[in-house]
Amino acid sequence: MTAAKKRVLVTGSTGNLGAKAVTALRTREDLDVVCIGRNGTKDPTVITADLGNYDASWSRHFEGADAVLHLAADPKPVGTWDSIIDLNVNLAFNVFRAAEEGGARRFVFASSNWTLGGYRFSNARLTSALTPWPVNPYGMSKLFMEEYGKSLARRTGMSVISLRIGYCQPGENVPGPHMAFGIWGQQMWLGNKDWAQAVIKSVTSEYKGAAVVNVMSRNTGMRWELETGRETIGYAPEETHTPVLSTSGRLKDMMARLRETVAPRGVSVPIFGARW
Repeated sequence: MTAAKKRVLVTGSTGNLGAKAVTALRTREDLDVVCIGRNGTKDPTVITADLGNYDASWSRHFEGADAVLHLAADPKPVGTWDSIIDLNVNLAFNVFRAAEEGGARRFVFASSNWTLGGYRFSNARLTSALTPWPVNPYGMSKLFMEEYGKSLARRTGMSVISLRIGYCQPGENVPGPHMAFGIWGQQMWLGNKDWAQAVIKSVTSEYKGAAVVNVMSRNTGMRWELETGRETIGYAPEETHTPVLSTSGRLKDMMARLRETVAPRGVSVPIFGARW
């Protein structure tokens, strides 16, 4: 007798990460992949729905899901609070709710390296246990939803995995000095093959509980810890990149470091006067 396929719902399937994730999942014959969301590309294989407004017309599709891969969000680190609250917080709450009410067994949340953005010029080893340090509304929203996922797992027993995703460019995603954020950006490069591996393992692993996992490739000199991913979902990146800076890139990196030294964001005590 043929084993029943696992049903995986994917939000944000038409974006950069989403399209790559769906391509990877559909290589598996044991998975039934269902895409749902705004569907800006008018893809006929996607269930068009406004996930920002909770409604039974779309939440019913989550019933009996084996896994939910939530990638829909405002992907811009410079997003405004209005956009971030609407698309990265309230919309995410709706998807979490649909997954819970539908009895989903696994929820995979697309978090971000931006939850630790404040450590760019530190020497800290970047583990999931390190005190978060987001530096913008985007990073804050991802941290909020990581914490909500942990709470949901404790309350319901649903398995929740938050992926702190690295720097995965659109298309072929070739790393190099053209990437933003200097050495920091290149050291957290995430290759397409490694992203595909992370997606498949995050929805198919037998892990139970709540986990926060760094998802980067195995890059030279990086401080991102990968052991938790291997221990929880079996994530073992195979791609690698050695960062290289151009002259202009090196200058930008030095100026950014100087700026954070002179006027760091998020310091507990301002250099001059009171903050408020």
